[in-house]
Amino acid sequence: MTQPGIASAASARQQAAILAQALPYIRKYHGKTMVIKYGGNAMTDPALQAAFAEDVVLLKLVGINPVVVHGGGPQIEAALKRLGKQGHFIQGMRVTDAETMEVVEWVLAGEVQQDIVGLIHQAGGRAVGLTGRDGGLIRARKLRLPDSKDPAVVHDVGQVGEIVQIDPGVVQALQDDRFIPVVSPIGFGENNESYNINADVVAARLATVLEAEKLLMLTNIPGVLDRNGALLSELTAQQIEALCEDGTISGGMIPKIAGALDAARSGVNAVHIIDGRVPHAMLLEVLSDQAFGTMIRCA
Repeated sequence: MTQPGIASAASARQQAAILAQALPYIRKYHGKTMVIKYGGNAMTDPALQAAFAEDVVLLKLVGINPVVVHGGGPQIEAALKRLGKQGHFIQGMRVTDAETMEVVEWVLAGEVQQDIVGLIHQAGGRAVGLTGRDGGLIRARKLRLPDSKDPAVVHDVGQVGEIVQIDPGVVQALQDDRFIPVVSPIGFGENNESYNINADVVAARLATVLEAEKLLMLTNIPGVLDRNGALLSELTAQQIEALCEDGTISGGMIPKIAGALDAARSGVNAVHIIDGRVPHAMLLEVLSDQAFGTMIRCA
């Protein structure tokens, strides 16, 4: 039988080794910006919500600047069902009529954003919620969505926007003042109309504009999977194109991968799609030798 003192000493050594392993990563990323796309199961499971908030606060406390961009698909679906509406998607984009846009704004900028801000405060951090209107953050226009198989066909997806410009001033001001920005993916047009923008696309563009060191995308799967369900630890642009053509990458994964690839091509040093169902997966990805999910490379 192992003596309690010996077991405690072994456990202490293990914990010390983990903390020591984090030191070079803390030094490497100190003062750098990391954009985190928060979505999937991590947003609906209370234990994962708490773990996510703790991770974000810890990153801030060790001198890293996290910026959170959140989705809210399940919450939007639930709200639409309460109104008797059925959500509809084309190529991973939610078709957004005027009534749906009202629901999207209420859910994302209200319920979901404030839940995240509250969780970060509860974990000991200071967060501020933003939409694209705040500080002129996200200017947008109506998205014209070409059909994936026939580019001559253009789908009308309603008040879904594509980004015209991101002005990061308000985000940078909050970072400089030790706050954690939490961004809802809602943009505004030249006539003050609102646009629903895919959160993966917003996270990728914001990471580019902020010259982020990393873009982390939390999702509901281990990463990008091949046709047999095996995890692909790395993907290049050429491999992504082939996977899209044969249908391996489809639906909601299309804008996620496209955004990740755009960020990698635009100078974001590391882009990772990781499993948000694993507690503290984000912290392990950033501050340990363990690699999770799929890394996107531009070449």
